[in-house]
Amino acid sequence: MTPPAADPASAGLDVGLLGPGWVGSPAASATGDFAYLAALLDAEAALTRAQAALGLAPDQAAEAVTRAADPARFDVGALAQRARGGGNPVIPLVADLTKAVGEEYGPYVHRGATSQDIMDTATMLVAVRTLDLVLADLDRAGEALARLAAEHRDTVMPGRTLTQHAVPTTFGLKAAGWRSLVLDARDRIARVRGSLPVQLGGAAGTLAAFSAYGAEDVTALVAAYARELGLCEPLLPWHTLRTPVADLAGCLAFAAGALGKVAVDVLVLSRTETAELAEGSGGGSSAMPHKANPVRSTLIAAAARRAPQLAATLYASLAAEDERPPGAWHTEWEPLRELLRLVGGAARDAVELTGGLRVNADAMRAHLHLTHGLIVSERLSAELAPVLGRARAKELLTELARRSYAEDRSLGELLAEQPELKGVELDELTDPAHYTGAAAPLTDRALERR
Repeated sequence: MTPPAADPASAGLDVGLLGPGWVGSPAASATGDFAYLAALLDAEAALTRAQAALGLAPDQAAEAVTRAADPARFDVGALAQRARGGGNPVIPLVADLTKAVGEEYGPYVHRGATSQDIMDTATMLVAVRTLDLVLADLDRAGEALARLAAEHRDTVMPGRTLTQHAVPTTFGLKAAGWRSLVLDARDRIARVRGSLPVQLGGAAGTLAAFSAYGAEDVTALVAAYARELGLCEPLLPWHTLRTPVADLAGCLAFAAGALGKVAVDVLVLSRTETAELAEGSGGGSSAMPHKANPVRSTLIAAAARRAPQLAATLYASLAAEDERPPGAWHTEWEPLRELLRLVGGAARDAVELTGGLRVNADAMRAHLHLTHGLIVSERLSAELAPVLGRARAKELLTELARRSYAEDRSLGELLAEQPELKGVELDELTDPAHYTGAAAPLTDRALERR
C-alpha cells in the first residue's frame, strides 16, 4: 500500500510521533528546532550588542543585528540541510543573518567568534529555558507529594524488601521519600542552571580575533556577553573543557531516576492483584476495554531507563581532543536535547501523576494480614526474647510460622495457645499498626524541608 503523501510543511520534521513522554510538554517547545534557531540568533545578536557596549561596534550595528535576528525570517528546514556542508547549523545561519542585516552592518555579524561559540552559547540558553520549566514542574510535584505524605502520615501498609513483605511502614513515609528525591533533583538542577556559562573563545580559545578587532580587555567582552544573555561568565573558554555539559548530564539523569523511583513504585502498587494505588486517569487499551493503564508512570519509567545512556554519551564527550574536537562536540547535541526533552516530559507527567494519585488505604490495611501476622515477627523476636530466652523465642516463632501457613491460622491465634506466654499482652504485639517504628516522626521531619 502506498503511504499518504507527506505534508510539505512538516515533511522530515520531528513532531514527536514516537515520543509520547515529551510530546506536547513545555520542554518540547523549548527544545525544538525553532527554539534552537531562536537561541542561535539570540547568541549572535547578543555578541554584537556586547561589542557595541564596549565601543567595538556601532550601536546601529547592534540594533540592526538584533532587529534582523527574528527566527520567523529564517527557514529552519533549509538551514538543517545546509548544515551538512560545514557540520553545524551556525555556518549557514551566519550567512543568512549577514544578508538579512544588510551591507552596511553585515560585517559585524559573528565578528571574532567561531561556530562553537554560538552553538555552545545557544545550547546553554536552550538548557536554561528548559530547566526553568522543569524546576517549576518539580516544585508542583513536590507540593502534591507533601500533601499525600501529610494526609497519609499514619496510613499503615506493608513494607516490601526483595519483593516480599518485610515489616509494616506507612504510605506517608513512602510519599515523603518520593518527595525527598524530587526535591533533591530540583536542588541539583537549580545549582547547575545557575552555573551555565556563555561560550566565547574564538578560533582556538584564545580570543585573539577580538583583540585584533580592537578589544583591549577581552575578558570585559566575555563579561558583557554573559550579561546580555543572563548566563554566567566562564573562567576560560570551554571548547574542550566540557564541564557545563557534564553537569547537565548528571543533574538530568538524576532527575529522571528520581522521578522514575516514584513511577516504578506506583506501577508495582497499582497492579490488579495489589491495587493499593491507582493513577487518577489511566490510559485505555486498543484491545481490552476494561483496562485503565498507568500511562503516566509508564512514560516516566521509560524516561528513567533511557536517561543514563544519554548521560553516558555526554560524559564520554569529556575526552575532547585539542582546542576543537572532531566528533566529541558534535556527539553532544542530540543526546543533550533528548535528555532535556525526556526530563521535561517526565516532570510534566509527574505533576499529573502525583496530583491525581488515588490511595486505597483499605487495601493497604488488608494486605498487612496476608502473611497471617508474620509481618511483625521481627518485633515478636525482640519482645519475647526476655520472656522465653533468645533461643526458645526463635525456635517457637519458627515453628509457629510454619504452622500458620500449614493450618491457615494467624500467628497471634497460635501464640495465644502457648502456655508459656500466659499473661503476655499479645493483641498489641501482633497488631501491624503498632509496629511502624519512627515512620510518623520521620515523615514529619521530611516535610519540614522546603
